[in-house]
Amino acid sequence: MIRLIRFLNEKNHFLEKFYALNEEQMTKLQAGNFEDLERFYNQREDLLKIIKYIDGEIQKSHTSFKLSGAQFSEDDKKMVRGALRDKENYAQNILEQDLKILGLIDAAKTEIIKELQGIQKTKKAMDGYKTPAA
Repeated sequence: MIRLIRFLNEKNHFLEKFYALNEEQMTKLQAGNFEDLERFYNQREDLLKIIKYIDGEIQKSHTSFKLSGAQFSEDDKKMVRGALRDKENYAQNILEQDLKILGLIDAAKTEIIKELQGIQKTKKAMDGYKTPAA
C-alpha cells in the first residue's frame, strides 16, 4: 500500500511541475515571447512520458495489492483520497492553463494573418503604380 501511495504522490509531484511549466510559458506568451514554444512542447512531452510511466506503476501496485488480499486501512484510504483529490485539482488547473495557452497562441496567429493580409494589400496597391517595362 505504501508503494501505491508513494506513486500517487510522485505523480502529483510531476503534475505540479507540469503546472509550473505552463505558468512560466503563459507569462512568456502574455509578454509576446513565442520563441521557446518548441522547447516548451518538448518539456511537456517529457513530463507526460514520466507521468505515463508512473501511471503504469500505480496500476501495477494497485493490482498487486488487490491480489495480495490485503485491506486498506482508514489512514491509507485517507491518503489515497487526498492524493486523488490533489491529482484532480492539478488536472483541472492544467486543463484551464492549456485553454489559455491555446487562446494566446491563436490570438498571435490571428494577428500575424492580419499583418500578412495588410502587407499583401499594400503590395497589390504598390504594383498598381508600377509602369510597364518598355
